[in-house]
Amino acid sequence: MKKKIAMFLALAMTAATVLTGCGDKTMKYAVEAGSAGESVAKEKGFEINSVLTQADALMEVASGTSDAAIIDLLMAGAMIGEGTSYPNLKYTDKLTTEEYGIGCRKGSDLASYINVVLADTYADGSMLEIAKKYGVQESLVEQKACEYKASEKSDVEYIKEKGKLIVGITDFAPMDYQDENGQWIGFDADMAREVAKKLEVEIEFVVIDWDAKIMELDSKNIDVVWNGMTLTDAVKAAMECTNAYCNNAQVVVVPAK
Repeated sequence: MKKKIAMFLALAMTAATVLTGCGDKTMKYAVEAGSAGESVAKEKGFEINSVLTQADALMEVASGTSDAAIIDLLMAGAMIGEGTSYPNLKYTDKLTTEEYGIGCRKGSDLASYINVVLADTYADGSMLEIAKKYGVQESLVEQKACEYKASEKSDVEYIKEKGKLIVGITDFAPMDYQDENGQWIGFDADMAREVAKKLEVEIEFVVIDWDAKIMELDSKNIDVVWNGMTLTDAVKAAMECTNAYCNNAQVVVVPAK
């Protein structure tokens, strides 16, 4: 599976400069509420069917209740085509190119702390090894060395004192998903564990409503959103975000005929 994802992403990234589709306005598109896919669909004037998750969007296409879905390229690599959960689906147009980042509360020094972990794991090769485990190595963004800058009202100290890092996620292979034992795995999940290890705290993964992610952060129900989150202007205005760590795109998924 990981080899299939890596090959899919390598081909898609190579095609990035030549494949920028416009979609079909006569179709109904299933999109995750609050996602970058929903935003681009609205910008293009598409008829949309907003659902809870990107996995739900794929189910809509597979069942025929929507004509197409707009999802993340990284998820498409894991979920559609031969040898996947949806062998009868394919992706056609690439609507955007974008980058993933990690979201913390506005003003939180946790974003700076995570940046250091990203830089250190990139430099020592452990980020690449984790990426290879899930087939996303072609999407990695280079991480430059940086220093942690603590804030006066430190989120890092708050997390250390309570002894737990709470990570907001959705079910989104290959970034965050459950194995056969119900444990959360994936590139994002494993990288979040690297941060928890450095903080010397436990980690807890909490499934959130993606459209309510900012409210979940601000209410301190979670400490960080780490789930293949696109760095849009709206996201960066509402959260303290890390440096970009993965390249991505929004793609159109349709039945393979």
